[in-house]
Amino acid sequence: MKIVTWNINGIRTFKNGIKKALDSFDADIICVQETKVTRDLLDERTAVVDGYNSYFSFSRGRSGYSGVATFCKDTATPFAAEEGLTGLLANLGDAVGCYGDQCAFSTEELQSLDSEGRAVITQHKFMREEGSETLTVINVYCPRADPEKPERKLFKLQFYKLLQSRAETIEGLGSHVIILGDINTSHRPIDHCDPDDVDNFEDNPGRKWLDTFLFGSAENGNEGEVEDSESSPKRMAGGKFVDTFRHFHPTRANAFTCWSTLTGARQTNYGTRIDYIFGSRSLVEKSFLSADIMPEVEGSDHCPVFAQLSCTLIPSPKCPSLCTRYMPEFAGRQQKLSRFFAQVSEQQNFSRNTAESLPGSQEAEEIRENVSPTAARMSVGQKRPSDGPPESSAFKGKRSKQVKTANKPQGSLLAFFKPKPSPEIFSSQSLMPSAKPANSSSLKSEDSGPEIHKRKPNDITDYNVTHDMLTDCLTEVREEAEGTRLNTEGQGCQGEIQIKATSHQETKDSKKGKCPDFWKAVLRGPPQPPLCKEHNEPCVLRTVKKAGPNLGRQFFVCARPQGHASNPEARCNFFAWVEKGK
Repeated sequence: MKIVTWNINGIRTFKNGIKKALDSFDADIICVQETKVTRDLLDERTAVVDGYNSYFSFSRGRSGYSGVATFCKDTATPFAAEEGLTGLLANLGDAVGCYGDQCAFSTEELQSLDSEGRAVITQHKFMREEGSETLTVINVYCPRADPEKPERKLFKLQFYKLLQSRAETIEGLGSHVIILGDINTSHRPIDHCDPDDVDNFEDNPGRKWLDTFLFGSAENGNEGEVEDSESSPKRMAGGKFVDTFRHFHPTRANAFTCWSTLTGARQTNYGTRIDYIFGSRSLVEKSFLSADIMPEVEGSDHCPVFAQLSCTLIPSPKCPSLCTRYMPEFAGRQQKLSRFFAQVSEQQNFSRNTAESLPGSQEAEEIRENVSPTAARMSVGQKRPSDGPPESSAFKGKRSKQVKTANKPQGSLLAFFKPKPSPEIFSSQSLMPSAKPANSSSLKSEDSGPEIHKRKPNDITDYNVTHDMLTDCLTEVREEAEGTRLNTEGQGCQGEIQIKATSHQETKDSKKGKCPDFWKAVLRGPPQPPLCKEHNEPCVLRTVKKAGPNLGRQFFVCARPQGHASNPEARCNFFAWVEKGK
């Protein structure tokens, strides 16, 4: 038997087809986390895979957030399946059961813990030499503690507590238990790329919980030494579950499962080990053959983790009701009209009320909020309100007729830079060399173009500079066009053409440099990157996206991937703010 867990960071990771990806693992049970899909967005190609039966848990409050799924081969079909850890989402007919004592949690807390789609439980039967036994697989995606949101730290610890209570209850009633997935906590310093850079590493509440949850959690990770050191109670741990990777590789360093994609840390293996396969102590000692990570598998910011067991699974003749192939949208059955008028449960109301309080995903760039269809239709269907008073239908018809019959010449670029008409500023037509005096009506007609910016009297100087530059640009364009036309005339006007061409060239040379300077001032590109001092290589431009006084500011850092300070191939400490106005 082979089992695999992988945080896929979005179900779209399977670009070449989900069946091909599942087959490549050659595993009986494949558990994935952070699917980032809700039931309304789940398509049949992903939900119903030939040769597998699948079980999904969805986020109730936000689309593109959280979510886990378990894919079992048809030769490993479970006898029971359940969504969530609390039992509030379970179908009583084929639920796993064994919920334990939940008195420490309020009803609202239990509903909240199961509202983000973080757990799927499947229960199987397998054969060993002693006979048939029960195996329960708990697929979890534990919350991430946001440092800026203290309530999320409490939520994470509550989730850990509920997970431990449920797992120990199931094991206490005679079933072997495997807990696997993204635990979102690196346990020991050996599981972290730079533990010295973390304040109070050992005092982290998540690491303290792992100390109580796991058996034989020695500081050096060597379980054999712990069992032989009965005289050292500090090095002993009374947990009922074993970290299978450290069971087989107690001292292997740089064995990470998660890297930052923003800094390219995977290239330098600057990451953490936060994806685990935990097993009951008796099951690990008797049935586990191996456990390891798969860093060569790409497509996510995490890599898969696998384990092999010596036992053989016994498939159930029928899939549990949680299986996606029984969903009405995939089962090929027409839904009844009464289904659309079903009474909304209290839990659905709670999920709807807590939707906006849910945190962002681990990759903030990939979060997609649910959009209200009513609001979307209003935003598309409504017309932009008019600034002026309402017009009568007769006036509208008359105006549209005038627009159709009018033969107004195309406006010039200068019209977009005109200030509000005043006695001190002349129109663009009076500044052109070939312009003729215009009366008040013609001035009004020419000035009817759109006004981008209304200027104040103290802005007249800036306007005149911009106006002169634009006038020079337009004059240059017209002179080039005039020169082209003159070159096409007959040979008889050769002398006159030469004189005009010389005049045009002199005018052009006298005004040379004004046009490029203007456009460089208006259309500024990105600033020139400096060279980092360590590698003497061009830096990369970044923008601050974190809320605070520096939000939106740009800065330069070394373009190499993030890594340990002792790694010469990693990013150096170069940092420079981009000066304002550049």
